[in-house]
Amino acid sequence: MTPVDTALPGRREPGSIPVDRLTGLLALPPGTERYPVKGGGAIVVALSAGDEITITDIEGRQKCELAVFDRQGREDPAAIGERPDTVLSALADFPESGDGSSRRFVAALAEYGIHPDNVPAVQLFADETPAGASESFIFQRDVICIVAAPGGAMQVHAQDPPTDLRVLIRRSRITESAEHPLPPPLADTRFEFRVANSTSEAYEVRAGEYIQVIDVAGRQCSDLLAFDALELQHGQECGLDATTTRTLMASAYPRPGLFSKLFDHRMQPMLEIVRDTVGRHDTFALACTAKYYEDLGYPGHVNCSENFNQSLSPYTIAPRKGWPALNLFYNTRIDCDNVLYMDEPWSRPGDYVLLRAMTDLVCLSSACPDDIDPANGWNPTDIHVRIYPSTNSFSRGVVYRMTPDADPQLTKETAFHTRTSALTRSFVEYRGYWLPTCFPGEGTIAEYYACRERAAVMDLSPLRKFEVLGPDAEVLLQSAVTRNVRRLSPGQIVYTAMCSKTGGLIDDGTIFRLEQNNFRWVCGCDTAGLRLRELAQERNLRVWVKSSTDQLHNLAVQGPRSREILKKILWTPPGRPSLEELTWFRFTVGRTGDMNGTPVLVSRTGYTGELGYEVWCHPKDALVVWDTVWEAGREFEMLPLGLDALDILRIESGLIFAGYEFDDQTDPFEAGIGFAVALKNDEDFIGREALLKRKTHPQRTLVGLELAGHEPAVHGDCVHDGRLQVGVITSGTRSPILKKNIALCRMAVEYADPGTRVEVGKLDGHQKRIAATVVPFPFYDPEKKRPRS
Repeated sequence: MTPVDTALPGRREPGSIPVDRLTGLLALPPGTERYPVKGGGAIVVALSAGDEITITDIEGRQKCELAVFDRQGREDPAAIGERPDTVLSALADFPESGDGSSRRFVAALAEYGIHPDNVPAVQLFADETPAGASESFIFQRDVICIVAAPGGAMQVHAQDPPTDLRVLIRRSRITESAEHPLPPPLADTRFEFRVANSTSEAYEVRAGEYIQVIDVAGRQCSDLLAFDALELQHGQECGLDATTTRTLMASAYPRPGLFSKLFDHRMQPMLEIVRDTVGRHDTFALACTAKYYEDLGYPGHVNCSENFNQSLSPYTIAPRKGWPALNLFYNTRIDCDNVLYMDEPWSRPGDYVLLRAMTDLVCLSSACPDDIDPANGWNPTDIHVRIYPSTNSFSRGVVYRMTPDADPQLTKETAFHTRTSALTRSFVEYRGYWLPTCFPGEGTIAEYYACRERAAVMDLSPLRKFEVLGPDAEVLLQSAVTRNVRRLSPGQIVYTAMCSKTGGLIDDGTIFRLEQNNFRWVCGCDTAGLRLRELAQERNLRVWVKSSTDQLHNLAVQGPRSREILKKILWTPPGRPSLEELTWFRFTVGRTGDMNGTPVLVSRTGYTGELGYEVWCHPKDALVVWDTVWEAGREFEMLPLGLDALDILRIESGLIFAGYEFDDQTDPFEAGIGFAVALKNDEDFIGREALLKRKTHPQRTLVGLELAGHEPAVHGDCVHDGRLQVGVITSGTRSPILKKNIALCRMAVEYADPGTRVEVGKLDGHQKRIAATVVPFPFYDPEKKRPRS
């Protein structure tokens, strides 16, 4: 690297800073910082003389706008030795995100006195920029930089979504302190304080206020106690109660993760969890005690329980030898023998838990002093606590990471959430989004029958979408998936699988062919898109794989009346198929109402085994699309559909689900989708050789089971022939329309013939058995006449 004192301002050769690989807490060297820039968004960073900035176009074809100011907020493009060639986009208008990034961006501009109107900027990257391209600059003087990833709303038939940039900064001056910067406050705080390592602090919060417990350096446990403040004034001790909380939350044992609410012994709620960026904690083990250390040969070792006793001395609370606590960031598990064990925490620098006080509380937080085992990564560090006023309203969520080394993303609401949340409060986190599980106005069974007999509408926006385009797009997909992509015509869709070299299923999904060199891959997980991009780079293919999940949300309109509903609202141009002309696994592009309506893409696809369609639109148009579909469905008594009813529908129809019917150790034949593997032609694809061997020498296959009696099988139940286990239940349900308990089962091929009698094991697998018979599947409409109708 060029020495700082002789560094010249200007552009550096690409690749001067190696791509960072985050494999642990200390993945970035001292003085190196990483910032994501969301597609359509921007960040503000302050840089000093000699600092180097590298901007990477992660997915390719994403323009970047770089604007430079001096510390007084005056334009200073000469600081990078480049002449401005564009004007900075109107950044103050980019959409507010759930984590408040827009608010923080605008506040940062105000802090430096910057007005982002008509600001000269340097444009980096272009329409042909390959994925992973980067530009680097070194600064001769102190500056403020705005890095923007411009881009507007993507049309449903277009393939130009704004995608993310990555900013890597290497500081020229590295301070001695290894202090990790705290994450920005979520709002204005009422007060905040630091809990020094190996200590604890007591503090008081009022009902409705928020408590943010932050792991400053990562891998540091923090025990939390809470007491009813009003009861303490009357000499009564009412604190968090482990047994009550676990009982009310229907959990017999401590477990990794947090309960949504925490109770005292009177069954009164004291705290509720609002956000969790880790997902790995222990609920109510003891805070560390003197006895623990004494038994391991460390008498006199400082411990959380005695620290709590000291911090509680101003209050009328008797000391204890061990305090049952909410053990934040403590990574414990319960093994098959119900023994609790632990390992290093999952938390990273800046991870936090946000809680809301349900009543006035006296709380205590510790920075655990344990340095004799992995509980704190062998190195106790600090905890930071912030208290926010009750006037705030924070979105609820947990953190989702695309890959272990990816930037965290808080659970998001889909663009249809405003409408679905008006109909139900029952939501579950699904792949980084909130989706409704059921709608209490009618109930799961009514939703199910609406789909089977009339029509139902469901939000499926969390499906991952990737735009695959370029002259080598067909070559890439042909080598990546198990179907013959070359046979696809524009306007056609195919269901297929993506496999590893060993034949294991990475993901399943559908490929839309938009044009000759333009495809859309719709699947369940982000890693499938990453795999495509990696494969394109490995094979030096001229193709781009662009994430478009946030630019395309979709409603599934399913059921025998779905065609009549959509026929009322869909207008298609003369060059596109009408809804009546749309055959199975085809799509068309049109508008709602007439040629001036909202643009939509409609595909004849679904996940219910019924005649059905999916309506795809940009999130900005989602409410208009929902209202249009909802109004058109009234005369057919259409109902909203939740995940619970969908699960019944897809099991009846023999449709598989990731994590249940398959994972990367299961091949397509074992998962019941051998029909999606094209082995008869000479087209090669990843995993083909392994699948040829697996098909020739199968060991397991997916079968249907009908169970005797009225007790359903559930995922993970063992299947036996006498003492011998011969299979495992992947999914099970009670079929309302068939009036039977049915299940999908991964079975040894020797027991896969229809009519074979087996038993589903309950309890320990032997004490209780349910008789079952192997049957063909799909259980409902086995010839798929309904979706083809």
